[in-house]
Amino acid sequence: MTPSAAHDPSSTGRAEPSLYLVPTPIGNLEDITLRAIRTLGEVDLIACEDTRTSGVLLSRYDITTPKTSFHAHNEHRKAAQLVAQMLEGRTIALITDAGMPGISDPGYLLVRATVEAGLRVEALPGAAAFATALAASSLPTDRFFYEGFLPPKKGRRTRLQQLAEMDCTVVLYESPHRIGRLLKELGDACGPDRLVVVAREISKKFEEYLRGSVAELSAHAAEKPLRGELVVLLASARFSERQDALRDRDL
Repeated sequence: MTPSAAHDPSSTGRAEPSLYLVPTPIGNLEDITLRAIRTLGEVDLIACEDTRTSGVLLSRYDITTPKTSFHAHNEHRKAAQLVAQMLEGRTIALITDAGMPGISDPGYLLVRATVEAGLRVEALPGAAAFATALAASSLPTDRFFYEGFLPPKKGRRTRLQQLAEMDCTVVLYESPHRIGRLLKELGDACGPDRLVVVAREISKKFEEYLRGSVAELSAHAAEKPLRGELVVLLASARFSERQDALRDRDL
């Protein structure tokens, strides 16, 4: 079974996709496209980062397509199995617990294996936490660098120093139990006055954007622990200095 497309692939000479990358909501379950719902209902198999987590979403939209697990601990072995199924003519959708597959989530290995097998991959547009947070951050969006998760130990300090020197907005992901450590490290690398935004629980009930200097947000996190999924956006030194100058002029 092959999902119908908005256009006729035969008119372009392209083969129908074998693998569909389907973004899922990063918070509110209504943040899913009609095309995503249709695709998930029409493919032969859905590869899920966690079948139980995905089961909640699929049940919400009455999607009964068979599921299989595909996560960080089995993706090397499972990618070959899924490609073999696609070579036999089956269509597969890849989803993660939230957001776009392959963006700080499993997906790259399967996409590469699919392409190397001569099969077509199609990515559906949809939610990505870093893009949503960046758009609402109030920091410059014309140039940005997406870092994702920092290395937990080796090379972390060096990488932070490199990011601190970039002349653009830097986007990081961080877990709640490490956010205090990250803000302290940013203070060491950038100085206490560098502007930073922490986006918390995007598209969920307790969504919150915290804006201020590294020192201010570090103090806030120490007083009131930040919970949930976090996106950290670091302003460039140039932008921070410009904002400080504007604030001093208005005083």
